[in-house]
Amino acid sequence: MGLGRWELVYCLRESTCFREPAYPAGEADYNSAFPAGVNVAATFDRGLAYARGQAMGQEHRGKGVDLQLGPVAGPLGRSPAGGRNWEGFSPDPALTGIMMAQTIQGIQDAGVIACAKHYIVNEQERFRQAPESAGFGFTINDSLSSNVDDATLHETYLWPFADAVRAGVGSIMCSYNQINNSYGCQNSYTLNYLLKGELDFQGFVLSDWQAQHSGVGSALAGMDMSMPGDVLFNTGTSYWGANLTVAILNGTVPEWRLDDMAVRIMAAWYYVGRDQIQVPINFDSWTRDTFGYRHYVAEEAYGLINEHVDVRAEHGTLIRHIGSASTVLLKNNNSVLPLNGHERFTAVFGSDAGGNPYGPNGCPDRGCDNGTLAMGWGSGTAEFPYLVTPEIAIQNEILSKNGVFQSITDNFAGMQIQALAPQASVAIVFVNADSGEGYLNVDGNTGDRNNLTFWQGGDILVQNVSSLCNNTIVVMHTVGPVLLSNYSENPNITAILWAGLPGEQSGNSIADVLYGRVNPGAKLPFTFGVDREDYGTDILYNPNEGTGAPQVSFSEGNFIDYRAFDQAGVEPLYEFGFGLSYTTFSYSNLVVNKLTVGPYTPTTRQTLAAPVLGNSASDAAQYQLPSNFTIIPLYIYPYLNSTDLENAANDTSYGSSDSVPAGSQDSSPQPMPAAGGAPGGNPELYDVLYQVRATITNTGSTPGEEVAQLYISLGGPYDPKIVLRNFQRLSIQPNSSATFSADITRRDISNWDTNTQNWAVSNSPKTVYVGSSSRTLPLSATLS
Repeated sequence: MGLGRWELVYCLRESTCFREPAYPAGEADYNSAFPAGVNVAATFDRGLAYARGQAMGQEHRGKGVDLQLGPVAGPLGRSPAGGRNWEGFSPDPALTGIMMAQTIQGIQDAGVIACAKHYIVNEQERFRQAPESAGFGFTINDSLSSNVDDATLHETYLWPFADAVRAGVGSIMCSYNQINNSYGCQNSYTLNYLLKGELDFQGFVLSDWQAQHSGVGSALAGMDMSMPGDVLFNTGTSYWGANLTVAILNGTVPEWRLDDMAVRIMAAWYYVGRDQIQVPINFDSWTRDTFGYRHYVAEEAYGLINEHVDVRAEHGTLIRHIGSASTVLLKNNNSVLPLNGHERFTAVFGSDAGGNPYGPNGCPDRGCDNGTLAMGWGSGTAEFPYLVTPEIAIQNEILSKNGVFQSITDNFAGMQIQALAPQASVAIVFVNADSGEGYLNVDGNTGDRNNLTFWQGGDILVQNVSSLCNNTIVVMHTVGPVLLSNYSENPNITAILWAGLPGEQSGNSIADVLYGRVNPGAKLPFTFGVDREDYGTDILYNPNEGTGAPQVSFSEGNFIDYRAFDQAGVEPLYEFGFGLSYTTFSYSNLVVNKLTVGPYTPTTRQTLAAPVLGNSASDAAQYQLPSNFTIIPLYIYPYLNSTDLENAANDTSYGSSDSVPAGSQDSSPQPMPAAGGAPGGNPELYDVLYQVRATITNTGSTPGEEVAQLYISLGGPYDPKIVLRNFQRLSIQPNSSATFSADITRRDISNWDTNTQNWAVSNSPKTVYVGSSSRTLPLSATLS
């Protein structure tokens, strides 16, 4: 136990098969391409988050996958230009935590282990790995360090991981970055104390790929599985393997720690029912050839490797639904939307409306910005089974009504745009902004975005079309916030929509909204600012410690996204939680009921002593490579090549205790953290203290969905003005009302006390707000 293998095997047929998060089976075929996490957050719909998780889990299960590498809460979204923000949900920890929990439950109810990642404060791609940085011209000796204080870590970045643990997540991936100058996969405080102690995580910790930097140190710090197993891809060298055998035999790593690794891995396996519903692995991660080498890099064991099993079921319907349910209507002058399809002349503009000339999968790992943007780039992507472009979907809409339709999908076709735009009675302009993982450079962006503007000359395109057509609708496919210049004030731009990364049904989803089959009900999961500086946080683009580890200071504390705007008194263009509808809603009748609940009691129990579950021999001779054993080149094996442990280790630092964290070899009962005691933390944190009700009325003439949002002012001098704590998406008929219901838990009104190392409800006055966005909160009440 403790080692995974990657790239050598037919998706690790003899071991455990892992694949990436939002897009099942990675490089496999006959799988769906789902909307990104940021789109799920925009729905503010727990049911859709669960349904997407379950559908992804079903597809992974159908391919024989044991563990899905997702969902994501790191990055949370500290900086709007962060490359992988779109894989997660939102810079708001409560929204992310709720969507994380629902996604995990969906995945694991389908019989696949979920993996919450990247733990923790993994907030930018640049400088995440020294060798990767060298490839882009930066000489650094170590990965960047995210330097964060105790209260911020608990109140913002650990918050969604607590929800993940409470939801029963089977595994958690430790990250590339350092935390306060200690690597994430050998940081005993974040892994042993916070995760396995305070949050009582019962599953296993696996490393990100090549995020392991030591053998004994990472084992004792709480890492349970090394991925991909070797120090560098396909070298056959490992911090563990035979080295872990040596460490167990010489007592540096206690046997109970090895047993703990194995139990945690197998506990997750049985917890989700892999023993009952496992499907044989039927695909290869590295090629779609039907026949090939099962051991891909070693080029051994030729045979059937891809059975091309179609696992999509009817998930396209769900994907289309999430795509439309996550489309945020930001502007709708004079109710120009919805369109009816009978407009005299419909023109579509923009490369983002059309297809990639190389095909939807023409760029490896989606590492280009050609055609419409339906997913970002990196390892967390998939092969599209198809991609419905906006151009095709809108054309079908118009032709079904015998209308006139023309399109230009070259952003720089100035003469043609100048000729077509004045003819249009409605011009729909599609623009985008892309980002992804740091190993790819796309148009000069190495993972993180260089700026917050549209790509491919999108701003010029919008300006050119809107100057010639006074009914211009702008649709944005972006990974996060962009700067919208004066579009909100431009009278010729009559409507603006954010559609995110909607997956394979992209065109159909946006057509459903544009033509009124779906009334938009989504809300922004982040803030649109006027200027980049308004966000207060940004990417570190250049090393700031010479060749040493770049230092990223989280000096803003909890004040990211809307909290930063509120603190600085900066007016956003479109605030967090904002989104229009084709109807209107009113809020009334706020009622807050205080429940009778006992006081909060710190946990004072002790753990059990760490058990040793086997009677393994300590004679090194019994761990030599068996004489009749056939080695597969580059595999990692636990066998020794010498009965002399120092010779077997072949390590000049053999015998040093520098990598042994204090107390890490102690198997005796330990005091539990006061804030711990159960998965997710002290169970009394989740006591419901208040029940909130409000009446939401559809005052318009169209059925619609409204996301009622509950915010709390914690009242302290160093607290954010308000923090989101709950929400509910309600479907309401015209001239009818629905009741918004939400609970407020003890955790919701608590702060982290750095002195007592526990959560505490301060004496500051607490106020609850209910409304339609973080800046529109018509209802309020004091929490007594």
